[in-house]
Amino acid sequence: MTNVLRPFLDRWRLCAVLVAAAMLATAHAFETFGGYAPCMLCLRQREAYWAILALGLIFMVLVRTPGGPRWRAATCWALALGFAISCGVAVYHAGAEWKFWPGPQSCSGGGSKVNMADIQAMLDGATFKPPSCENAAWRMAGLSMAGWNAMVSLGLVGLSALAALREYGKR
Repeated sequence: MTNVLRPFLDRWRLCAVLVAAAMLATAHAFETFGGYAPCMLCLRQREAYWAILALGLIFMVLVRTPGGPRWRAATCWALALGFAISCGVAVYHAGAEWKFWPGPQSCSGGGSKVNMADIQAMLDGATFKPPSCENAAWRMAGLSMAGWNAMVSLGLVGLSALAALREYGKR
């Protein structure tokens, strides 16, 4: 293991909380400043990060209680599972965008951007058509936000596993 990763793996629960918060902040920034309305699967991906953030905070307290150190490796494995779930939802979403499989029936809207006029119209009683899960609103280097989330989440699964294995080595 390289010396570069060692400080991050030693404080993996904190790193997982910070990464989850950064991913949520990024998603909200795309929505708020970029005008990209999230589809149902986008929101599901955020739910995984909210859960990881909450669990990470709980785990940070847990491992500092009497008897808590015995849970250090298990908490890293639990975070790996959370990131794996995030990766699975992101892969499903990206696959629907690439038309590898159909997206959920409840996610077949058409809009992709939201602005203040749209919000005012909705408040005035206009109907709202949610964005489609099958149309990527943004791409960079050929990957949509869901594709990038899948890649990041997969890397975080690996780092969580390395952190768990490092905890076993400390015993």
